Amino acid sequence: MSLQALPVVPQGAQHAPSWFSPRNSLRFLSPVLVVVAWQILSATGVVSQRFFPTPLDVLDGLWYLVTSGQLGAAIPASLSRGVTGLVIGVTVGTSAGAVAGLFRLGDELLDSSFQILRAIPFIALVPLFVLWFGIDEQPKIILISLACVFPSYVNTYSGVRHVDPKLVEAARLFGLNQFQLITRVILPAALPPILVGIRYAMSTSLLALIVAEQLNSRNGIGTIILTANSALRIDLMIAGILVYAAIGVMIDVVMRIVERTSMPWKSNVR
Repeated sequence: MSLQALPVVPQGAQHAPSWFSPRNSLRFLSPVLVVVAWQILSATGVVSQRFFPTPLDVLDGLWYLVTSGQLGAAIPASLSRGVTGLVIGVTVGTSAGAVAGLFRLGDELLDSSFQILRAIPFIALVPLFVLWFGIDEQPKIILISLACVFPSYVNTYSGVRHVDPKLVEAARLFGLNQFQLITRVILPAALPPILVGIRYAMSTSLLALIVAEQLNSRNGIGTIILTANSALRIDLMIAGILVYAAIGVMIDVVMRIVERTSMPWKSNVR
């Protein structure tokens, strides 16, 4: 057979994802099976509905939160705290990681301090933050920011430090100055671990948001959960937790889109 007779497959079609592929079907099947098992165990009395309502009861509670307007007011408040803390933490973490990774003086000044602080669980700092900053918005945002700094710092530092030396040497042979070397070679080569760090930071920001909203919040998803706890409305508590989970899934989807957009060559790697 001649080469001209061979069919030509477009480059993007070789690995075109299918929503109905077996791999994606399994991703959707597992949560569905969990919900079905939950419904059966609750409906048959194996699990007490008093302490663990059925999925239908939780869905009714979620619908109540939506129709009453509580959820519509809570989600923007929680997202505002989470996004503000995330932006501050990622900015500080990636900037410090880049400085420490690129410059010896930055490494000597920053890395030891960041590594020591990284070993302290941010949750352990909650009582101090309440004592220092009160129970208003400030300690919540600081807590979220602190939780996001270290994943960004560690991955940025590691990514910059582990750029292939041969790639750097080749760039110097082509006459690139220090600024061009950093912006055109080192940072683009370190982009995959940097994005991994941001992805971890986004996940950690959700965890820190949950902790922060237990500090006497007057609005947000945490307020819904605390109020439901006082009223022994377990269905509303679980509904609030599921909203947190939905936000986490959205965060993961956003980061996957960002990774595929900024690093299109990775989408062809299986």
